[in-house]
Amino acid sequence: MAFGADHPIRMRIEHTTVYEYDTPVLSSYNEARLLPQTEERQLTLEAMIRTDPPASQLRYWDYWGTQVVSFDLHQMHERLTVIGRSVVETVPPAALPATDLTWEQVDDERFKDAFVETLTSTRMTTPAPELVEIARSLRVGRTPDEYAAAVVTYVRETLRYRAGSTGVNTTAVEAWAAGVGVCQDLAHLAMLLLRCAGIPARYVSGYLHPRPEAAIGEVVHGESHAWVEIWLGRWVPADPTNGVPVGPEHVVVARGRDYSDVPPLRGLYSGSAGSSLQVSVSVQRLR
Repeated sequence: MAFGADHPIRMRIEHTTVYEYDTPVLSSYNEARLLPQTEERQLTLEAMIRTDPPASQLRYWDYWGTQVVSFDLHQMHERLTVIGRSVVETVPPAALPATDLTWEQVDDERFKDAFVETLTSTRMTTPAPELVEIARSLRVGRTPDEYAAAVVTYVRETLRYRAGSTGVNTTAVEAWAAGVGVCQDLAHLAMLLLRCAGIPARYVSGYLHPRPEAAIGEVVHGESHAWVEIWLGRWVPADPTNGVPVGPEHVVVARGRDYSDVPPLRGLYSGSAGSSLQVSVSVQRLR
């Protein structure tokens, strides 16, 4: 059975994060965004987060529609392990009619007001003057949907993917100047260019099954992933890192204005310790 089949595909995902502290930490407060969403093409059958040391948990939905699990630790610890486990069924996106957004709509002040949150530049997506000019040149002679496709192509051709080449605080301009980045950077650069032309864009984080040909039951090393959704009369997903349609191998966890809205883990701790971080993701096809 291959991805793209008409019936649902079921995957088990395990995301493990381990913090090792140099000296004991007295207490900590943490937020986890690790649980896949249930939506039109995706059904979350199981979802849980386990911590070691154990902690009571509170679940809530943030402003952007992401499920957040928060937990406090009020005991001394030198190591914190957070494991997110989920089972998700996905299906290919349904065939939809072509989008019909026009530049006249995009340039209307009412449109800008309605989408102000996904049009406003963030620290990660603030453009350099050169990128504003590139956006203008890509817009010439193209419809909004053609422009969006041109942006995705430009980003994929301009930024070479190289694991570990940037960090979570790298901006789109910094990655563009270096010519290399990871999926986060390609998503940020695409959003920067789209917003420069007045087209709303939002950041999507989740998981990507890296081997569609994997056998049922085979556990493979997966990865967290990031892509974008573009407003073209409806939200249209695009994966500038891989240059492929967003399909059943993509699992949505969170959406926001940029990475800073959707980190898998965020927290504060009391103590003077430094820390090291280890992250692993495994994906297993169940059917």
